[in-house]
Amino acid sequence: MAIDFSVSDEGIALITLNRPERLNAMDAEHYQALSKAWIRVRDDPSIRVAIVTGAGDKSFTTGADIKSFITAPTPMAKMWETQADQLLNRGLEVWKPVISAVNGYCLGGGITLMLATDIRIAATHATFNLAEVKRGMIAGNGGTQRILSQVPYAIAMEILLTGDTFDATTAERWGLVNRVVPMEQLMPTALDFARRIAANAPLAVQAAKELAIRSRDLDLQSGLRLERMIGRMLQDTEDVAEGSRAFAEKRDPRFKGQ
Repeated sequence: MAIDFSVSDEGIALITLNRPERLNAMDAEHYQALSKAWIRVRDDPSIRVAIVTGAGDKSFTTGADIKSFITAPTPMAKMWETQADQLLNRGLEVWKPVISAVNGYCLGGGITLMLATDIRIAATHATFNLAEVKRGMIAGNGGTQRILSQVPYAIAMEILLTGDTFDATTAERWGLVNRVVPMEQLMPTALDFARRIAANAPLAVQAAKELAIRSRDLDLQSGLRLERMIGRMLQDTEDVAEGSRAFAEKRDPRFKGQ
């Protein structure tokens, strides 16, 4: 299967979409394998942060392999199997941070995947679009749902309604990516972010991500109350005690996620 998965001793999972001969586009089988990868990131306690990238230096992913889906459309009954083969961008709740290392074409489903990640590093030659409207379709798997919360309204509408391609510099200016770096610095930069995150207290990192994301759907008072309750829960963890000891002893903490 062309979804490669590895985990480092530092707790960093690397997911590589490995189908370069198809620009890392994915058919149903690849999406199923990717779903399993995201579930492992969610459930494996040894994993603290994940990086997703594409194989080669030409394409992150162009999303769905259109030819395979046109010739085999989804049966209508599948529309109500809402929990089957869940993906990060389709609604799977993964509170561990996810970094995307965009190594080339980030088109259609590539952008919807990137929009579901937390930190985005792009190579200078990366290009982006949501061109589904040019083919009579819409940007699925969150394409129409996340873009408005991540860039200004007029920018989001330009991306969604024109389907035009834009470059990495524009993506950075619009706030869609955190950094634009030469290709040879792409993975080192993504790994630097991952290591800095993995060095922090895992429970606190996951709580911070969940609280920030849920705040979009909560009024301020409810969000503040939930934040206070989660903060109180964390006070009783071993990681908080370790963080305090490490600070007093002037050393790096050794967090266990407990």
